[in-house]
Amino acid sequence: MRFRKKPVVIEATQWFKLGDHPNVIEVPSKVRHTWESRTTDLFNKDLGWVGTLEAGHVVTPGDWIITGVQGEQYPCKPDIFIATYEPVTN
Repeated sequence: MRFRKKPVVIEATQWFKLGDHPNVIEVPSKVRHTWESRTTDLFNKDLGWVGTLEAGHVVTPGDWIITGVQGEQYPCKPDIFIATYEPVTN
């Protein structure tokens, strides 16, 4: 079976640094510590944290913060965002 996404208008803001979006905060220290133990490359960048229905996600510069149909927020990588969404002109 194949499916198509229903057309839904969403709000989105592209995030680049802390202060760009009111709900993106510093990465919690517990999460930062876990990620730093795996790789140092990620923490050479400015990162943020957005709370989601699943707890939260790290956001990197250029990610889009989407507000869904029920007010939930989640990040989306720029290439996925461009492939999935188009601007609303009205």
